[in-house]
Amino acid sequence: MASTRAAIRYAQAILDLANSKGVAEAVSNDMKSIASTIGSNIELSTFIQSPTKVEVKESALLEVFANVNGVTKGLFHLLFENKRFEILEAIALEYNKLFDQSNGVEVAKVTTAIPMDAALEAKVLAKIATLSDKKITIENIVDPSIIGGFILRIGDQQYNASVANRLQVLKRELSN
Repeated sequence: MASTRAAIRYAQAILDLANSKGVAEAVSNDMKSIASTIGSNIELSTFIQSPTKVEVKESALLEVFANVNGVTKGLFHLLFENKRFEILEAIALEYNKLFDQSNGVEVAKVTTAIPMDAALEAKVLAKIATLSDKKITIENIVDPSIIGGFILRIGDQQYNASVANRLQVLKRELSN
């Protein structure tokens, strides 16, 4: 889902409010839950995007996410007033990016052909710690098309040690 300026502004405002109330981490957990729920539930995503009356959307979201923090409930009400529920997932994703940035946390995306086990994840974290002074969290993306090896992406840097990449390089060398 593409980020919009509005989603970034809402996320920044919610982060500022949550920080001032000392509940930024609780709201971050709420936002993770909201983003994953909307992202994995096609019916909920369609409902939020539909032209249904905003009153119905607000009450449904308050019911689905009944255990969220008061600041998050305030976001639902603000989206109700501004008729902007369709950007809720983008706001949640942007909030978590901003929250991580403010806490010095960086996400390393590791693409592998098969899911990483705990031992491999620990080795990757140890290697990444030598490359970055920030706290790192790993997001494992499984892509069988890389055949083997891995692709590591931290911020705007990428290291491609996949078998598919090595075969592509070999193919280019042989064709010259």
